[in-house]
Amino acid sequence: MNIIIVGAGEIGRHLAASLAKEAHRISLIEADKSLAEELEATLDAKVIHGDGTSVTHLADADVGECELFLAMSSSNTTNMMAASMAKSMGVNKVISRVHPSLQREEWLFDFRGHFGVDHIFSSERLTAIELAKFVRNPDSLVVEELARGRIELQQVSVGESSKSKGKKIRDLGAPEGVRVAMVSRGATTYVPIADSVIEEGDVVTIFGEPRKLRDFAKDLQGKRKSTNKLRVVIFGGNEYGFSLAQMLESIDCTVRVFERDPEICKGLADRLTNATIINADATVSTELEEEQIGEADFFISTSTDDEDNVMSCLQAHTLGVKNCLTIIHRADYAAAISASGHHFGIRAAISPREATRREIQRFITTDSYHILKKFDGVDLMELRVGKGSLAAGHMVKEIQWPPGTVLVGKLRGLHAEVPGPDEVLLGGDHLYAMVSKDARKAFLKLLAA
Repeated sequence: MNIIIVGAGEIGRHLAASLAKEAHRISLIEADKSLAEELEATLDAKVIHGDGTSVTHLADADVGECELFLAMSSSNTTNMMAASMAKSMGVNKVISRVHPSLQREEWLFDFRGHFGVDHIFSSERLTAIELAKFVRNPDSLVVEELARGRIELQQVSVGESSKSKGKKIRDLGAPEGVRVAMVSRGATTYVPIADSVIEEGDVVTIFGEPRKLRDFAKDLQGKRKSTNKLRVVIFGGNEYGFSLAQMLESIDCTVRVFERDPEICKGLADRLTNATIINADATVSTELEEEQIGEADFFISTSTDDEDNVMSCLQAHTLGVKNCLTIIHRADYAAAISASGHHFGIRAAISPREATRREIQRFITTDSYHILKKFDGVDLMELRVGKGSLAAGHMVKEIQWPPGTVLVGKLRGLHAEVPGPDEVLLGGDHLYAMVSKDARKAFLKLLAA
């Protein structure tokens, strides 16, 4: 695939190196001359010293042959303008990295539609999402989000004490807007129907609005609903820490944020409503002891310094915290710590570079749809309802969906929901569905223009 990347900072450089290894044709536009020269000598890519918003430099990067355009610089303005220009110049898929503050405003303004950009994301928010999954759903096997975070996927195991075992799907009492979309039983994985029966030991994949899923997941697992709030401590009040704290404010937990800079503390206090801001250094063990960190359920390091993150987790673990999570900016170091960190108290290490690479990976296809996640014989798919398709203009219940298909999400403009039977599908809607391999061809035919 012909791919153009604008911006060779930490994220852009990591993407360029990863994609070049996969035999893609990479063109990289970088404004810093010395960095461009360095990359030209080390990367298997066409490196251009220039401006990603310059028509001349876009032409030098062969924008006319580009199949995927990635605006990855640290500037919102550069990224959105470059991506918009690339779209107008005929590129099929354009993606822009943005500051998390812009993405938080997406519910107020349709940036994607206005600039003609197919997808926007912030690496800070992607990283915060990965960290938040461990806190929000500590007992779930898999957690993913889709439709701009409005809909969540969880995988849970049906426990011995679950009242759901032996019941049909239709009798589970799932909340409105929650779907049971896949069941794994031993070596068999299938998309269930309303009369499918849940058994002890089944791994059940459910979708819905995150708050609704939490209690339903506990019912399936057979776990008691705890009245105790999780206690979370975050080290670092930067955009990673702030994004994480903001996400956790919406669930039943208490959040404390440690930040060294008093000015940043003041800003956090103004922006966070249910978090306690502590002006202290979480790398100093006496500071942690004074705040009784050992009683926390989770300690999460989000500073910009990898060494500080690891050391603060080690100290928190020594004081008694069982669940320590950290950001590690170098992807290879993060993988190593995730693999062996449990020996010294670190449950997981998340790399912003790797989180971004995974986000981009799903767009590297020439198909009209995206595979968001692959399971054994079943795929979580995202695609657009074609104008003039067999499904457009009809209610969900009027459409003859092929067996092995469950709709789990619909995104229209800024509004996302799990579609009900009376929901009318319109051309241009983004649909999310669990689709078995046998059902894929017929499913795509229904939605093709």
